Amino acid sequence: MRQYFRHPTDMPVDLVPSQASQVPKQRLHNISLGGVACNCNRAFINGTPIEIRIPLLGSLQGGEHASCYGLIAWCQPQGDGFVVGVTFTDEENLFRLRMIEQICQIEHYRREREQLLGRKVTVEEVAQDWIEQFASSYSRDSLN
Repeated sequence: MRQYFRHPTDMPVDLVPSQASQVPKQRLHNISLGGVACNCNRAFINGTPIEIRIPLLGSLQGGEHASCYGLIAWCQPQGDGFVVGVTFTDEENLFRLRMIEQICQIEHYRREREQLLGRKVTVEEVAQDWIEQFASSYSRDSLN
């Protein structure tokens, strides 16, 4: 079964239908590498080319939103919306996803630590701790 990273619900994500020509033609050698699962307010048809945009990362890094391209792999109703799985068709977008998701997870972890400690916490304070605890789950070997 494919493994889909679960995008943190407190990090906004936009799923924007994209032109099929923007989705790279190079295919993964092992499509079972999976992708990302995230909440969405609309349904998508399996196979729809999609751009994942994460606006908050742009504001954290002082620039544009982070984004990558993939395909809708599945879409399931959940509550008032949907949970969708996005898979990737090339190594570059899969690699970008892994990097983007690690940044999102570190930011989510930072927010959790702030709430727990009752004070502001910098990314630098939590990044190494998160990497030591969780980064191995984002390695290529963890998805096989």
